[in-house]
Parts: sequence; structure tokens; C-alpha cells
Amino acid sequence: MASDPNRRRFIKAASAAGIVGLAGCTGGPEDGGSGGEETEGGSDGEETETGGDGETESGGDVPAHVGMVYSDGGLGDNSFNDAAREGVVRAEEELGISFDESQPEGTGEFGQYQQRYASSTDPDYDLVSCIGFNQTDALAENAPQFPEQNFMLVDSVLEEPNVANYVFKEHEGSFLMGVLAGNLTTTSFSAGAGQTAGDSTNVGFVGGVDSPVIRRFQAGFEAGVDYATDDVDVITSYVGSYSDPSGGKEAALSMYQSGADIVYHASGATGVGVFQAAQEEGRFAFGVDLDQSITEPEFSDVILASMVKRVDNAVFQSISNVVDDDHQGGSVVELGLESNGVECVYGDEIGGEIPDDATTAVSDARDAIIAGDIDVPTEPDGN
Repeated sequence: MASDPNRRRFIKAASAAGIVGLAGCTGGPEDGGSGGEETEGGSDGEETETGGDGETESGGDVPAHVGMVYSDGGLGDNSFNDAAREGVVRAEEELGISFDESQPEGTGEFGQYQQRYASSTDPDYDLVSCIGFNQTDALAENAPQFPEQNFMLVDSVLEEPNVANYVFKEHEGSFLMGVLAGNLTTTSFSAGAGQTAGDSTNVGFVGGVDSPVIRRFQAGFEAGVDYATDDVDVITSYVGSYSDPSGGKEAALSMYQSGADIVYHASGATGVGVFQAAQEEGRFAFGVDLDQSITEPEFSDVILASMVKRVDNAVFQSISNVVDDDHQGGSVVELGLESNGVECVYGDEIGGEIPDDATTAVSDARDAIIAGDIDVPTEPDGN
């Protein structure tokens, strides 16, 4: 990766007075941080600084300026936000775009950052990328106020002509994780630092914030477990945060100590605690969004697989459309198994040790979902 997040211009949180002052400025959202500093540029690793004239310090034209507003939990989650960043870095390297990024500290700040990018004239942002369903309410206010500004939204749908929407069929990918868990937990299996009990009657699911998106993860996982076996229940816990590893660990420890030998999480950085608990208990875990056996290598000896969600592709595609002057405002792009928008990816260290009958069951289930023979629910039972 050519860019270093510690050197990129970050949009810092500001006081209310600072926000008001900046809203009237035309120099772009650079408050309180390293704005105006050099940032590392394209794929050649050359340092560049983007100016308001749309040119880099080395003199080349910038085909687009992109503002990234990340979801809560911020960068460094080795999951959802980092997946989005992979997409914009790829666009920087392959398309030559320039980008700035911000990490709101809470839901109340999403609107402020969206506005700053949209109102900036130096640079004039060609696209504002809003990462996460929890930005929908703020964008519903801002998109009509800035009708000429291109926005993209991940994980939600906002029917505005200047907003391109990208949503994922998390339930489909999670169904495969459930099939894998159901097959493995009913057998005696060991790999790396983990093992199954062989006679386990439950597996676990740890969610971040209880929301429609995370419930789709839960619904698919539960349905996949039920599809694989009638004898295994799913214990579920929502921590209430995407950045609470201690809460994730506490929830997972309770599950492992109640007999679960595999826990799947959809909780951002909170999931680090799930991996810690798996190591302590000698059990297994499933990652999410990225291949977490690679992004969290210290836990690769217990991460059997990850439900990869190609947020990076959504971000890259939206930027590419803007570069081609073909922003898909008003559209909804839905990414599932058929388009490889979601995938079951086996762990880098121990995934190869999973028995063939389990991986075959996963592959067969994938084919059946794509063929329409399996209808995966989007809501858990009882919801």
C-alpha cells in the first residue's frame, strides 16, 4: 500500500466554534490536523500535496478529489473502515486521484464532516464517500442542501439523485459461515491453537451495534447453522460498539465457557476481543469484512475463516465512475455471492486444515444460494 494513514491529511474533530468558522471557509476541511502537509501519493511512493488548482506538487492533473468520512470505530479496525480505505488507496494508485479522510468520534459528527467536504472549494471535492449505514440520517439532510455534490453511501439506501448507494447481501455470506460452523462444531477437529469439542450444542455470534445491517449477519449465520444441523443453537450478544475489544472478549468468553467452540463476529474492532477469547479458551473464531487471519496475524492460529465484504470494491467503483464523469447518483448497487461482493475466505494459517466435507458443504450452499434454491432470511427468527 503506497499511502501511510499517519501521513495523510486527516480531518480532526473541532469545537463548535471551530466548526462554524470552518463552514464559511473555502480552503477545504483541514482544521486542527496536518492539513497542508505533504502526503504520500501514487503507486510510485512519491510524496505529493494536492492544491486547489487540481494539480499535484509534481505538476500532474488530479482526475478527482475524494473526501472519505469513515464510520465510527475509525481506521485501524482491520475490518470495515480499513476495507473502505483499501478502495480509495487503490483508486489513488491506479487512477491518480487525491483523497483526504476524516474519522468522526460519534454519530453527531457525521453531518459536520459531510458538510465540510461538500462546501469546500479548495479543493473542490468531486465525491464524498460516506462509509456506514449510520451516516444515512446526516446525509439525508446534507444531500439536498448540496445538489451538485456527488455522494456515495455504503450499507444503506438514500433516495437522492446525487447519492450512489452500495449495499451488501451480508446474510448470504454469513449463511456460508453458519454452514461451516454447523459442520465443524459437530465433529472433533483441531488446528493451530484451537479445537472443537465434537459434542458442542451451540456456537456464538457477537454483533457490534444492533442495526438492520448487523442483524442480516446474524440472520444469515443462524440460518446457515440450522441448514447444516438441527442440533446446534446460536448464542447471540450485541456489545453496542464497534470499538470495544474488552466488551467483545467478555461476550465471547461467556459463549466459549457455555460450550460454544466457534464464535463469529460482526463488530469491527470489538472483534479483537473475540479473537483474544478464542486463544485463551483454545477455541475458534470467524472474522469479518477483511480476511482477518491476515489483518490480525497474531490471531491467525484461531481464525478459521472470514466473511469478506468487498467494501473496497464499492469505494473503488464509485470513484472510478466519478473519474469517468458517470456518477451513478440515484442508483442502488447490491453486492452478494453471485458478484463476489461477499465471500467465505478460509484462514491463511489454518484454513487449509478444514476437512473437505465441511468446505464442500460450504461450496454446495453457495451454489444453491446463487441458483435460487436457498432463500436466506434477512432478519433473525423472532424479529
